[in-house]
Amino acid sequence: MENTSANTEYKKSMQHLLCTAHSSGKHWAFLSAINFFFSITAIFSNLLVLVALHKESSLHPPSKLLYRCLAVTDLLVGLISEPSIAVYNAVLVEENHLTNLCFYFAPISAVSFTTLSAVSLLTMTTIGVDRLLALLLGLRYRHIVTLMRVRALLTSYWFLSVGFAVMMIWEYTSAKLYSYILISVCIFVSLFCYSKIFFALRHNQIQQAQRQQGEPNGGGTPFNIARYRKTVTTALWVQATLIACYLPYGIVIAVVTIHGSSPFLDVIWESTASLVCLNSTLNPILYCWKIKEVKQEVKNTIRQFFCLSNQ
Repeated sequence: MENTSANTEYKKSMQHLLCTAHSSGKHWAFLSAINFFFSITAIFSNLLVLVALHKESSLHPPSKLLYRCLAVTDLLVGLISEPSIAVYNAVLVEENHLTNLCFYFAPISAVSFTTLSAVSLLTMTTIGVDRLLALLLGLRYRHIVTLMRVRALLTSYWFLSVGFAVMMIWEYTSAKLYSYILISVCIFVSLFCYSKIFFALRHNQIQQAQRQQGEPNGGGTPFNIARYRKTVTTALWVQATLIACYLPYGIVIAVVTIHGSSPFLDVIWESTASLVCLNSTLNPILYCWKIKEVKQEVKNTIRQFFCLSNQ
């Protein structure tokens, strides 16, 4: 009986936490408008990337599958999570919060947000690991990182994330703690991977500079230096965006878990959740549009669209 009462209290705490905010309605109206806008940008940008990835054939298949999974996840964020969060925020504008309506949309927005954000975060982290392996393994990379292994890994991410979202309904307090741990681990792994990439490329640049001094006619150094700068710049943007979008949300979860909720934290929590959703719009730019071949396909798709529209 005690366990049943505890589980009931967890379920109540989730819905009451989401549906009993008492801050100003202006905050919720603003967040609702922001999420509707992010929804539109996420849908169109990720559709463009998916079309470009379908046309592009030069990418290594496992890496291409990672980008596709990320784009599909971010597309679903735009189609499901952000609209439901926007409606949920719009409901909170009313003083009585239209309780019944809120109790429908709050679980939908929470479960979809948790599932898709977890898959997106895990996939982004895997892309960082994939880039590091490609640098360290060299020719062995294509034999070790296979399409079958990446597909199995991504499938496990989906099962894990769905299970985590379901657990959030029944064990909300524990789920908040696991969310904090997941975000922290993913950020740590990404930091490690991109730092390793940075120092490995820097070491390669120093070695190539030394060889160039010993062999003035040696070729390939200018190309490698340009590649080094481009890779490091992309890695820094990726890492900065990952931290900027997910770390504030992880901090708020930690604060709520330790000190409990409050009207002010309700608004901060939803604001940082919107920041996480913004990452679904930024991912096509930072992960896919930085790839020269995909970027060209996106441009071609846009040109074809406008040409058909003008006919």
